[in-house]
Amino acid sequence: MVSLSSRVASTSAAVVLFCSTVFAQEAPRSADDYFFVPPTVSGEAQKAIGQFSRSARNALVAPEPTDLAGWKALNEAMEQQTNNKPLYAQYNPFIEKIKLGGVSALDVRPRHWKENGKVVLYLHGGAYTTGSANTSLVGAVPLADKSGLRVIVVDYTLAPKARWPQITDEVINAYQAVLDMGYAPEDIAFYGDSAGGGLLGGALLKARDAGMPMPAGAVFWSPWSDISETGDSYHTLKDAEPTYTYANVLGKSAAAYADPVDHVKPYVSPVYGDFTKGFPKSFIQVGTKELFLSNAVRLYQAMDIAGVPVVIDVYEGMPHVFQLTMPDTPESQRAIEKSALFLKDALGLERHATPKAAAAVAPEPQAKSEPPKK
Repeated sequence: MVSLSSRVASTSAAVVLFCSTVFAQEAPRSADDYFFVPPTVSGEAQKAIGQFSRSARNALVAPEPTDLAGWKALNEAMEQQTNNKPLYAQYNPFIEKIKLGGVSALDVRPRHWKENGKVVLYLHGGAYTTGSANTSLVGAVPLADKSGLRVIVVDYTLAPKARWPQITDEVINAYQAVLDMGYAPEDIAFYGDSAGGGLLGGALLKARDAGMPMPAGAVFWSPWSDISETGDSYHTLKDAEPTYTYANVLGKSAAAYADPVDHVKPYVSPVYGDFTKGFPKSFIQVGTKELFLSNAVRLYQAMDIAGVPVVIDVYEGMPHVFQLTMPDTPESQRAIEKSALFLKDALGLERHATPKAAAAVAPEPQAKSEPPKK
């Protein structure tokens, strides 16, 4: 087996960590090394899926749950190999390092941004154990650009250095800080991918139970909403998932984030939450090729039964967080566009209108963007 810390590929998204290491190498491949490529997806998606390697996926092994040094080394390697220059060149965003309630964050404002009194908080993926706001800009910048919205990437502490009680509190503190800046709850939305989606659900349930007002909306991309390996697709799609295995990767991250006895607590795995007490209108995206398909369906069902306005948007043949791992495919572009439209609707903005200026709650962006200094 191959250690993840020695196999980190150059990528600008923490949540793509595992995916970035399972693409085929230049060496000849046997027929059984390929994953099924559905003819029902776009040509661009077929080409991307054909690059995944079964042998490379099976070789990935995460550090042990309590191996602080191993996780630290892995994340340091990710930071060193992250290259956001193409992202800056394509989108020209303004990005600023800020603090929210003592939590570090990156404030992303798209080109041609105008203050409209709205803000979106983004919780990145990476199995709770990897990534940062910087390595996850690929999840923030395109959506900010597509929506025209200010997006703040919360740089929460990773497991196992911190565990779920502290990490969920950090998200709540960041949310409270945005409220303290003068934003009303109806002017705030959230989105999260993978573990960030699970964290989003758990943190908002915890905030609600503490008496905090709920934000206007929430978007979930391939949410890891049950870390206990419970659900149909954990088994039926076990071999179809091209990016990771639970045994070698996800299970270790789950144990780093929470003790097994806590895996079914609502603040850890929000599919077990009581949504009848209130929750923001939600939009869930998922692909039919991913291990987390049941996570998304079960989260949708829990919300729907409780009367939460929720939509699930399922994509034929797409793997985990395809919006990030396959950004140039028509499926990903459409998914990002639909997420942007949902956020604008939730925040009370007209879909195709230029947002009107509102009372300023933050400084206007500089004319030219520069990468944040680490």
